[in-house]
Amino acid sequence: MELDDAYANGAYIDGAAAYPVRWAEAAATLRQSLGKRAVLDQPYGESERQTYDLFRPAGTTKGTVIFLHGGYWRMFDPKSFSHLAAGPLARGWAVAMPSYDLCPDVRICQITRQIAQAVQAIAAQTEGPISITGHSAGGHLAARMLDRTLMPATIAGRLTHILPISPLSDLRPLRRTVMNADFHLLESEATAESPMLMHDRHDVPVTVWVGADERPAFLDQARWLANAWSSDLVIAPDTHHFNVIDPLADPDSDMVRRLTS
Repeated sequence: MELDDAYANGAYIDGAAAYPVRWAEAAATLRQSLGKRAVLDQPYGESERQTYDLFRPAGTTKGTVIFLHGGYWRMFDPKSFSHLAAGPLARGWAVAMPSYDLCPDVRICQITRQIAQAVQAIAAQTEGPISITGHSAGGHLAARMLDRTLMPATIAGRLTHILPISPLSDLRPLRRTVMNADFHLLESEATAESPMLMHDRHDVPVTVWVGADERPAFLDQARWLANAWSSDLVIAPDTHHFNVIDPLADPDSDMVRRLTS
């Protein structure tokens, strides 16, 4: 369809097919290294995929970072991204990674509500501040968590930073891609689910992050959200859609410092 190429990532990244394999291997290594500090598959809802993994740091926990995986709401699960917990863990923060049901089995609006339920479940099992980040479709979900109709004030009061990475902030263009055969997005739903169009949201610091070498559509999506929300925008040099998340594994990265400050 009209915008299929605009939202295609892998075709424009050298060695794209190898990334999921490397992610899964690094993620398994991280989980093994944590031993009992990795608490896996904790349920937060009724379906098989409504679970989260919780990784705890050594010593006292300073707060919790919640990471929401991407995959156009159609693929992947947290087990491919456990290694990204390394950065916050090294700074004394726990990391929670929820899973969620995927399109076309559910609609994007249902996924958003599942993640809101997951955030509340994670908050009930943790103490202290909470930061939320997510990549691509996960960036969309991270931004949606500021919706006052989704997130109770008691939880929002603990939120210290929202960091959408390469987020999809306006879902209306996705109706002009072949992926909408899975999304079934109507214009009304695409509008309601677009973070850049959210007005009644909790007041929490936001950083929008995107790779300088990403597809123009993703650079646009990041700019639209940053402009709509008057938030910080980081355009990371020499970074594409698949490696833009790598700084999460580095405790000294600016990305991790923002999430854990």
